[in-house]
Amino acid sequence: MYKFLIRPVLFRFNAETAHNLTMSMLSVIRAVPGARHIVRAIFRTKSQTLPREVFGLRFKNPVGLAGGLDKNGEHYNELSDFGFGFIEIGSLTPEPQDGNPKPRLFRVIRDRAIINRMGINNKGVKNAVAHLRRYRPDTVIAANISKNAVSSNEDAGQDFEKAFAAMYDHVDMFVVNVSCPNVTGLTNLQDVSFLSDITDRLLRYRSGKPVYRPILIKLSPDIDYAQVDNILGYAIKAGIDGVVAGNTTRSRDGLTISKEEIDRIGNGGMSGAPLYKKSLALVRHIRETAGDRLPVIGVGGIMSGEQAAEMMRAGASLVEIYSGFIYEGPGLVRRINNHLKKENL
Repeated sequence: MYKFLIRPVLFRFNAETAHNLTMSMLSVIRAVPGARHIVRAIFRTKSQTLPREVFGLRFKNPVGLAGGLDKNGEHYNELSDFGFGFIEIGSLTPEPQDGNPKPRLFRVIRDRAIINRMGINNKGVKNAVAHLRRYRPDTVIAANISKNAVSSNEDAGQDFEKAFAAMYDHVDMFVVNVSCPNVTGLTNLQDVSFLSDITDRLLRYRSGKPVYRPILIKLSPDIDYAQVDNILGYAIKAGIDGVVAGNTTRSRDGLTISKEEIDRIGNGGMSGAPLYKKSLALVRHIRETAGDRLPVIGVGGIMSGEQAAEMMRAGASLVEIYSGFIYEGPGLVRRINNHLKKENL
């Protein structure tokens, strides 16, 4: 029904308008008595083999929603009804920010890809905390946090700590986003000299809290493996709990549209099917380098149960989807879980 009825309607609108319409539909589902129960009955997969423990947390299944869809942390419960084992909200910054000028979100339908230069537009951590207090999460929540665009890299640690402190008592785990290509200079924070200032602040803050919240670093698929290895070495020594591999890419490899069409879209990070092999290779490298010392969430271009299984065999403990949810619909979550159940993964 999604591919033949809902998606054609949504795809008649520009991508950002369609996103906002989808969020509005989720608000309707929240408000209609019994609607969430129906959604859960249709999409959730029950299995004794799918639940697992990673980062000291219990997940109903290993399939999560990647950051960027529920960017304000307002619809995590309705999204979890579609069968996700966890929801990553954000990216969230200490203060609200508008992001980059529109248009800034584009579909490449032929290649099942999305290109965005949103610029981490969000309503800020206070808005997310208000929702988390009002609507208690039904699933594991990961807060993806970042710095405000107006803050310098030298002051980034303060921004991350503010966001971390504000969210700490309301979520289950954190994803440190230093790899979004759509905020000027943000990817430079993957340099260990910058990264250590950020994460050391978070680790110190966590040490004074009675409840332990795992901290993960979100890596770009565009950095070379020597830099990846430096980050992994630091993460293991510092006590970081895991990594998310990866983020969107500046590359346009794998697109079959013309150069003129690519140029017309312009800058931005690409997600979706063309990114899959690059993400898979990054997950495999991290597993070969770090072994079991750093659990990995594999994300980037997963469009089927077979690809999710391949990602997990490459070393991912959990997987996330985003573009696949847009192109394949919410039924993809159930299909992935059913395939993982069949493969006993």
